[in-house]
Amino acid sequence: MTGQNEAGGRGPAGFDFTLPGLGKPESTRPKRVAEAIKNELTLLLLQKVRDPRLREVIIVQVDVAPDLKRAKIYFTVPPGSEVARVSKGLAAARGYFRSHLASQLNLRFTPELVFYHDRHTEEAQRIDELLRSLAKESR
Repeated sequence: MTGQNEAGGRGPAGFDFTLPGLGKPESTRPKRVAEAIKNELTLLLLQKVRDPRLREVIIVQVDVAPDLKRAKIYFTVPPGSEVARVSKGLAAARGYFRSHLASQLNLRFTPELVFYHDRHTEEAQRIDELLRSLAKESR
């Protein structure tokens, strides 16, 4: 017996013989695909989409699952825009976006697109306004 099981992990005494950092490196492909999806969707929103609900949508970030089957797309809208209307517009255009991505990107499977409203920008602006008002009060 060599002291390791078939998976190469723990030995007979329960010791872990694997070294940290020597596992399979994380693939950069999901990051590259996410960047390509972000670029294509941004161009689509700027140039080809005619839905008035989607005129002011900004794609903030795209996260693609390691198996490239799902893409989480985070978007933001300017203050005063109705997020519910924009979300419905994105849901209605999801098939169009996916078919466009399938034609433009050389992927075996086109990822499922899931849209999320990114509230971080709004929260950052709100905090910035609070800090400015505190600075004015302290003067």
